[in-house]
Amino acid sequence: MRKPNRLHVIAFAAVMALALAVPFAIAQSKEAGGHRHEMRGGGHMAGAMFRNLDLTDAQKAQMKQIRESHSQSLRPLMEQIRARRQEIRQASQGGTFNEALVTQKLNEIAPLEAKLMGERSRIHQEMLSVLTADQKAKLEQAQAERKSKWAERRANKPTSK
Repeated sequence: MRKPNRLHVIAFAAVMALALAVPFAIAQSKEAGGHRHEMRGGGHMAGAMFRNLDLTDAQKAQMKQIRESHSQSLRPLMEQIRARRQEIRQASQGGTFNEALVTQKLNEIAPLEAKLMGERSRIHQEMLSVLTADQKAKLEQAQAERKSKWAERRANKPTSK
């Protein structure tokens, strides 16, 4: 068996981190509300991102329409990605690791992820077009504050060696 290159090692580490993180995220979401997450066009963060902008009822309706109009195109992509990730997890169970299969599945996931990111970006731009200039400024300020908080958390996080 050939030695895995750096990209394979990084990809495998990312997959394993995701495989470990998903059960925790699911458990936390069940504890937080116990409701099923819907696959919305802009993702769950899109709703949270626009929540504190004092949207009018008309803007809320437009945002909902944008999410719903794209959900049908995003759902198959998300399901394909989920299925490939499941195949990767299965390939790594039982103490065995099929590098060729994992590499194949990662190569299949990459273009799907790229397409999904493009679609989400398009949805985000559509949602931004609904906002007023003041709402856009408020959104930019909130994003800058969130980014600053994350940077602060990372800077204060103890390192382990």
